[in-house]
Amino acid sequence: MTVTLDQIKQLRSQTGVSMMACKKALQESNGDFEKAIEDLRKKGEAKAVSRAERNTGNGIIASYIHSNNQIGVLVHLACETDFVAKNEDFQAIGRDIAMHIAATAPLYQNPEDVPQELIDKEKEIWKEQLQSEGKPEKMWDQIMLGKENKFRDEISLMKQPFVKNPELTIEQLITDSITKIGENIKIEKFVRYSI
Repeated sequence: MTVTLDQIKQLRSQTGVSMMACKKALQESNGDFEKAIEDLRKKGEAKAVSRAERNTGNGIIASYIHSNNQIGVLVHLACETDFVAKNEDFQAIGRDIAMHIAATAPLYQNPEDVPQELIDKEKEIWKEQLQSEGKPEKMWDQIMLGKENKFRDEISLMKQPFVKNPELTIEQLITDSITKIGENIKIEKFVRYSI
């Protein structure tokens, strides 16, 4: 079976496993994500998946103040133990995420956090754009669904490309960090201040 790059990326973001291992697992499972994840877990490769359920009662407040002193960010990055909270790699992840938030100004943490009222306002604008562009009305629903998904991703921290490595989303950065550090890691909340 042929698997797409998008399928491989999706499995990688869920498991934190290498692209090649994801491709192989998807091919062996004929594109069945649940079976691919199960196979990776059996091989001990999908560590991030099993760790994602564990309690995160420790962590740090990471901060970033931009050089012009006009933008500041606080991030509550949670982990399982105080040992990891004191770890320099973990603290660096927190600082990187805070810097990313300063640069990109996400409004929400996840796409599902975006309120429906905001989507409804955007839909009115998109309808007018489609009308003025002369797009056939029967295609509007499909086009607007694509626009909605893109809009949700763009303003949501977890789906944004990481400023220091645009090949990774923040979600993938967290998954990779879980695999590297060996504990569950979560962004509990963030606040961005600007003048």
